[in-house]
Amino acid sequence: MVNLLDFDAAALTDWFVQQGEKPFRAKQVLRWVHRFGVTDFDQMTDVAKSLRAKLATTACITPPVPVRDSISTDGTRKWLLDVGNANAVETVFIPETNRGTLCISSQAGCALDCAFCSTGKQGFNRNLSAAEIIGQLWLANRMLGANGDGERVISNVVMMGMGEPLANFDNVVSALNLMLDDNAYGLSRRRVTVSTSGIVPAMDRLRDACPTALAVSLHASNDALRDKLVPINQKYPLRELMAACRRYLERAPRDFITFEYVMLDGVNDSDAHARELVALTRDVPCKFNLIPFNPFPNSGFDRSPAPRIKRFAEILIDAGIVTTTRKTRGDDVDAACGQLAGQVTDKTRRVASRIVPIVEQPR
Repeated sequence: MVNLLDFDAAALTDWFVQQGEKPFRAKQVLRWVHRFGVTDFDQMTDVAKSLRAKLATTACITPPVPVRDSISTDGTRKWLLDVGNANAVETVFIPETNRGTLCISSQAGCALDCAFCSTGKQGFNRNLSAAEIIGQLWLANRMLGANGDGERVISNVVMMGMGEPLANFDNVVSALNLMLDDNAYGLSRRRVTVSTSGIVPAMDRLRDACPTALAVSLHASNDALRDKLVPINQKYPLRELMAACRRYLERAPRDFITFEYVMLDGVNDSDAHARELVALTRDVPCKFNLIPFNPFPNSGFDRSPAPRIKRFAEILIDAGIVTTTRKTRGDDVDAACGQLAGQVTDKTRRVASRIVPIVEQPR
């Protein structure tokens, strides 16, 4: 049986045509599946009974299965979702006064091995299917009480969970198409953010295929340091990454790139690093989101002290760069940025070493 969560509008239309059905059936079914969260075809009352009977024998609507549901003292909610073959991924909902943000995973584990990220330490097994990606939004809507009447519980989606979204390009774009589709979730492109560590060719593809808001995990101000913290930089160095950011802005729904920058005590948080960032991004309209490092066992890093983060931010702000410091949310249930680990059968066969530059930098 085919899982209808795997299909965006174009793919579902093609599938219905192959079944000898009218193309407009795709819009009907999309509404029932995604807007109303229906899994029983008999409840799709504006769909012909003959088609409902056919769907019952040829298709299913199967999201990932939640195996753990944790709620932080600050209201952040994290689900551990079973995706089969001894693998589980994590999804996080962050409630705020004026919005609700869902952080979605794209892979079981991650192969990019960023030095400060818990997910990277778990290794990598496989890409998630489109159904497993959009299924996180489908499931969170249901568990948070969304009923399809127009009230949004989840107003924003960020592809910042486990994995590198642009390393699973086709499935991520299919899920993005559903997030943006008015017959499904109807989110604005400005309210859907894809985060990448800097896979330059895929950034260009995303710009052409499905431009959304873009966040780049920068975390270093020069190539020598970024090569160690974010190893993909060895393939796509900062000069190429900044050029790709400028190209992306030609079609982006927002007129800036968000640079994510985790603050690591004595590693990347000096005044000199901040001044390097000002020079690096001079020709890239951007804002910076400074992320106090969220510790996890055996990380080898410490969080920059609050006064140091404040001083770092002041240098960027004085240079005219919009800069915010992310409030840590959900760290008591390991739901904060960089802490998502899930449960992964590591098939990466990586060398079991990690370069961690613990070098005190001048203040």
